[in-house]
Amino acid sequence: MSKQRHQERAEKVAAMRAEQQRKDRKNKILIFGTTGVVAVGLITAAAIPLVNQAQQKAEIEAAANAPIEGVEETTDLTSNHVEGTVDYASAPPVGGDHNAVWQNCGVYTEPVVEEHAVHSLEHGAVWIAYSPDLAADDVATLAAKAENEPYVLVSPYEGAESPITLSAWGFQLEVDDPADPRIDAFLERYLQGEQTPEPGAACFGGTGTPV
Repeated sequence: MSKQRHQERAEKVAAMRAEQQRKDRKNKILIFGTTGVVAVGLITAAAIPLVNQAQQKAEIEAAANAPIEGVEETTDLTSNHVEGTVDYASAPPVGGDHNAVWQNCGVYTEPVVEEHAVHSLEHGAVWIAYSPDLAADDVATLAAKAENEPYVLVSPYEGAESPITLSAWGFQLEVDDPADPRIDAFLERYLQGEQTPEPGAACFGGTGTPV
């Protein structure tokens, strides 16, 4: 091979290597750029639900601190432990004399005994009572309120004037729709709220087996 041809071949190889290096750099830039875009997208996707949850929580707290439309208050409630049934002034009751054993909080598919449920209210529970003919999807929405919340009692109730009634000790709210935002506001304010006669008392270890 002549010196000239050898030099031409070396130059060609060098040019090919330079071109390959240029392509490699370009590919790396594309890979890093794509990875960065994906990473930013993943971070954004993860952050958006957190931001939305925080905003929703703030809105619920604001609603709970403001007057909740439709909430009725009952005062001068007695709280004696009694045997047998009690003739309550409202259906469902919001307080008064009750059984010495409280109803374990959670979700029930059958009606619970009022005298036990009232004792749970005394411990700071909120009782969500719903009409037995309420749609299954609506019942599921209400039952979800008890998830990870040890002071929510959910059960069907015969004889209420409203499809859904929320009761805390001395306070009650009637609603028609399980998606009503006042439900979350009521829970935020009255679960173990200032109205609770025995704050910190348990809502387990009593009677009843939630589903």
